[in-house]
Amino acid sequence: MTQIVDKEPLRVLFCVGVTQNFFDLPASQTGAVWKAYGEMMTALSQMPGVTILGTMDDDRTMVGKSDSWPWTFYIMADVADLDTVIAGCNLFRTTMIGEERLWKYGRIEARIGRALIIQGG
Repeated sequence: MTQIVDKEPLRVLFCVGVTQNFFDLPASQTGAVWKAYGEMMTALSQMPGVTILGTMDDDRTMVGKSDSWPWTFYIMADVADLDTVIAGCNLFRTTMIGEERLWKYGRIEARIGRALIIQGG
């Protein structure tokens, strides 16, 4: 008899940066991009195998474009597997703003690890 063992989820920090293309837009066009970011975050939170643990926006102490660390905002999640992490990142390719993709205005990077158990706490 084979015993089925549930795998621990991956602990993932999705690091998201707003790029210079966003800041080059006229103010009248930035709302559509923010709406697309909201759609992307909603789609991520509704993906099977994704449990959002928390978010953090860095916008008070980091202003302007974010090509790498420090990022604009972060989403920490437990994710079932690597394929689901990849599908989450792929939302930047599939979330549309008119005829353009979200990746024109931002970027995403996933840091993958495991939950850290705090000893003696």
